[in-house]
Amino acid sequence: MVSGRYPRDLEQVVKFHGHYCGGILIGYRAAKVGLKRLPARRAEDEQLIAIVENDSCAVDAVQVLTGCTFGKGNLFFRDHGKHVYTFALRPSGRAVRVSRKPGRRVSQEQILVAPAEDLFWIEEMTIKLPSPSRIRESVICQRCGEPVMQTRTRRRSGKTLCIPCARRGEKAEKRPPLRKHPPRRDAARA
Repeated sequence: MVSGRYPRDLEQVVKFHGHYCGGILIGYRAAKVGLKRLPARRAEDEQLIAIVENDSCAVDAVQVLTGCTFGKGNLFFRDHGKHVYTFALRPSGRAVRVSRKPGRRVSQEQILVAPAEDLFWIEEMTIKLPSPSRIRESVICQRCGEPVMQTRTRRRSGKTLCIPCARRGEKAEKRPPLRKHPPRRDAARA
């Protein structure tokens, strides 16, 4: 663990991530650039969003510095396998896209101190924002018995199924047993 050697916010990233590595440094620098260029502060709610195009260590740094999380509905994952991070403000859509430049590998120390323009392409733009998060009703999958967000169900052979059960198909291996769930309290009173 790093201790007192780096900025306090980087220390928080290391603590959250579990170890110090080059990946968190890329996310750390990208998030710092995005926040400075917007300008924005760490999100308390959904006013700042982050769109990340990979699932690397860097995303942990983006979460810590920006306050964007899946749980708050202001962190969006696009599985493109690229070190590209877009930070945007609601409701304007004002955004900064930070994309890692190709080239020779640089040391961790260089990632921390190099001018941002040497590490990243930085573009200011306006984007169409993803919809704000909404709490959705859960229903029970009629195959596995687990609760699933209603908007993430599929209809197969007249049954409401979660996505994994719907993907198994009718000729799949043995299905998991239907779980028995206790009745909901509000349903028991009715």
